[in-house]
Order: sequence, then structure tokens, then C-alpha cells
Amino acid sequence: MVFFSRSRIVLGTLFVSALLVWFIGGQGWGATPRKYLTTTVTVEDLEETVLASGTVKPFQQVSVGAQVNGQLQSLKAGLGDTVRQGQLLAEIDPLLPQNELLKSRAALLSVRAQYKARQALIRQYELDFRRKQSLVASEAGSRADLEIAEAQLQSSRAELASLAAQISQAEIEIRIAEVNLGYTRINAPMDGEVIAVVTRQGQTVVSAQSVPTLLILARLDRMTVEARISEADVVRVKPGQAVSFSILGDPDRRFESHIRAVEPAPESIARQDTMQGSGGSTAGGADAAVYYNALFDVPNDDRSLRTSMTAQVSVLLASAPKATTVSVAALGKRAADGRYEVRRLVDGQLQRVLVKTGLRNDLNVQVLDGLKEHDEVVLGEEPEPQ
Repeated sequence: MVFFSRSRIVLGTLFVSALLVWFIGGQGWGATPRKYLTTTVTVEDLEETVLASGTVKPFQQVSVGAQVNGQLQSLKAGLGDTVRQGQLLAEIDPLLPQNELLKSRAALLSVRAQYKARQALIRQYELDFRRKQSLVASEAGSRADLEIAEAQLQSSRAELASLAAQISQAEIEIRIAEVNLGYTRINAPMDGEVIAVVTRQGQTVVSAQSVPTLLILARLDRMTVEARISEADVVRVKPGQAVSFSILGDPDRRFESHIRAVEPAPESIARQDTMQGSGGSTAGGADAAVYYNALFDVPNDDRSLRTSMTAQVSVLLASAPKATTVSVAALGKRAADGRYEVRRLVDGQLQRVLVKTGLRNDLNVQVLDGLKEHDEVVLGEEPEPQ
């Protein structure tokens, strides 16, 4: 009986101990083990990029305008036509410039006739002056008459010089009229395509204050993208860096190029100066976002790119092929030496390790030391079931 009681006491003690261990371990009385959201360390190509939105524009674009007043008599090119440099694009009614040219030529003939008449009169005054000069020398004439003859001669010579200046001015007026007459025939300033027809045939154009635009020509075989880079990223963007972009209409196609230039000042400065010069008020202020244009060119032989398209641009800052990477969300606190704390899960147990990082993008970061491929790291705890 005594042996049986001692056995019961020992068994009871072992049972209570096991129950306590089970409870403390989180397995008893309805408790559940903690579950974590995890990810795996992988090896992949990693790129550090700057993302931006851009606008596609022709590599070269010219607004063809009229420099004289008159009715647009004819347009020789239409929307979408391909033209060559020097090709006739439009003609403006030449009647007014022709009349101005005829008027200038008539004015030149009139001044030249006056010049010849004054030359003849000067010869007469010279003969009269010499005759009176001889009479005064022989004391047969009056000195007063000599002085009058001399004054007439000097005055006529001055008038002759004035007429010579008028002849030069009339010749200039003729050249101006000839140029204006030539402006009635508008030729293409470059090879390109007509991307807009602004003025229709039969309209009257007035160029007194500004040059009216008739057509817009552009070279579409090569396009320029203006990528808007924020002031936070522009210090890392430099000419020569690789860049790629896609367009909304074909997001799966990637266009490749290199940055040609980064504009030193934002467009807002030019807009601000323009508005101040016209008396307008400037918008924005110190709190307005500042963007700088990064420019790069891309071939457009298939004409898939069109002016004013929106480009989703990615500027490549650096790359690391076959890099050991982990999700950025796995990074914890940053230590004094620049390393980050990461929770690694090994056989269900958490281990806190410090890792040295390298390149990063919005999703992943390069691990230089502290983790290896296939390591399981913790992103966070799973939410409690409702």
C-alpha cells in the first residue's frame, strides 16, 4: 500500500510538471503559437533608379509664320505631309508688297532726277562764281555779288549731298520692299512633317505685333523626352546615365536611351519671368514643387511615338547583377555603424542579426553581409484571427 501511494505521488508530480511546461511554451489552455509574416533572401539583379514622368516632343520643331500682312492665297502643304527644306508651303497675296516696291522705285527715280538737276545748277553756280571772282580781281565787279555767288554755290552743294543721302535711303526702301515681296512666298525652313495647320486658306494674316503661325513643322524620325526630375532626385541624375521609358498606349515596350542634358534651371523660372514681364501674378511660391527637365533622345523610325505623349521614365543610377537581396520591409532599426537589424527565423526561433546594405529600390535592398540566400527573415506578425 505504501509503494502504491508513492507511485501515485510521483506520477502526479510528473503530470503537473508536463502540464506547466506545455502551458509556459504557449501550447496549453487555448494558447496558440506566434505566427510571422516572412520572406526569403534571394539572389537577383538589382537596380537603383529614379522614376519620373515625362513628355515626348519632336527632336526639332518649327512654327512657320508670315512676316507680311495679306490674305493667305494658297497652302501648298497639308496636315501630315512630308516637306523638304526650301519647298514652297504657302503664298500670301503679293499685291500690297508689289505696290510698295513700285512706289519705292518711283521715289528713287524722283530723287535721282533731283540730284541730276542740282548737279546742273551747281555747274552754273560754279561758272558764275568764277566770273565774279575774276571781276573782283580786276576791280570791275562788286565783292558783295561775289559773296552771294559763293553762298549759292555752297548751299547747292549741301543740297546735292542731301539728295545723295535720299538716294541711298530710297535704295534701302527698295531692298526692304523686295524682301517683303519675297516674304509672300513662304518656304520650308527644314525637312519635316506638317503636324498642325493653324491658318486656313483665305484667312487674312496681320503681322504688325506678332508673327502669325501658318503651319507647324517637326522632325518625327527622332523624338526628345523631357523627364521631370524632382529637386530631391536631380542631384543624382547626370548626363550619360542610362534611361528607359514606356508609354501609356504600349506599357510592355521599353525604349532605351541615355540622358543628353539636365537643364540647370526649372521651367517655372521662365514662366515666372514671362508673367512678370506681362504684368501677371506668379503662382506657386516657396511651397510649390520644383522639377528639372532631363533631356534624352530616342529614334522613332516606326512613328510609334507622337508629340505630347506621356512617358513613364526610369533613370538607372546604379546596378548590381546577381546581388543577395531582401525586402526593404525586413529592415529594422539602424545601428550606429550604418547596419540594419533584421529578424531571422531559424527552426522556428528568432535571431536578431545586423546586416550591411548596398543598393536599394522601392522594394528590395542589397545585402552585403549578415544574410545568405534562402534565409528566412521576418516582415511582421500575422494579424489575430477575428
